[in-house]
Amino acid sequence: IKLLWESVEWNHKMLVLCSQKLGIRTLRTKKIKWTKRYVNYSKSKRPSRKEKRALRRGLLKLLAKINEALIELEKRLCKTFTDSYWQRRQATKTVLKQQWAYFFNNSSPKHRIVSLDKPYIRPIVRGKEVKKVEFGAKVHKIQIDGISFIEHLSFDAFNEGIRLKKSIWAVQKLFKKKIKIVGADKIYANNKNRKYVTKNGIKTDFKRKGKPSKHRAHFDQLSLMITKERATRLEGSFGTDKEYFLLKRIKARTKETEILWLFFGIHTSNAIQIGQRMSKTIAQAA
Repeated sequence: IKLLWESVEWNHKMLVLCSQKLGIRTLRTKKIKWTKRYVNYSKSKRPSRKEKRALRRGLLKLLAKINEALIELEKRLCKTFTDSYWQRRQATKTVLKQQWAYFFNNSSPKHRIVSLDKPYIRPIVRGKEVKKVEFGAKVHKIQIDGISFIEHLSFDAFNEGIRLKKSIWAVQKLFKKKIKIVGADKIYANNKNRKYVTKNGIKTDFKRKGKPSKHRAHFDQLSLMITKERATRLEGSFGTDKEYFLLKRIKARTKETEILWLFFGIHTSNAIQIGQRMSKTIAQAA
């Protein structure tokens, strides 16, 4: 409802400005009526389902009416608009299309817009206790000897469990060496990944399937060492990057700036680690 209201407000503002530029009368709408209803709704602590449905229906129809009128005015003033205008205008059109399909056709929209300021952001369900849904970029990170690399970055949700092969290929291509040991989370321990690492002789910390073998103690000890190393280095690096390298709350306003912010944060952390190791080596040599 809030997203629909923001779209209505911005489109109506543009409608008034376009009408003034052309010197014509602004289209009559019931915006004042729906403004009062939205204010009452926003002040209500527990609005009923009936109130929500009525307000959503009214805002959808109001937005559709304003959108049609604005399209006609844009044809006469198409050369006077900026790129930022068209980007936001396209975002409001997509919101109208998605919410209309969801409300009247009961169909769940794909790539649903949740913010007009950042239309590229998607809701990502993480299943955590505190925050079940998160918004922002999802980064698939690989780490070699404590140095982090971004293997994949997307604002849409993706399954990182299927990216183990690509991660191993990326590391082998980068360092020109065959991977022998890999530490990964439980989500990577699917049958395809198990067959791949077994075929290529790669040791992992995946929990073994089937009956315990004679060499179980050796495998358990190796798995424990890999898990401990991954938990302290890789998992710890996420918290370090967020707390000390400005990745906890990114204040970028565009998609490109947000991606750049992520790269700077992660690789600044890498640069500091490399610098600390170099200074330690020089101190020991001295």
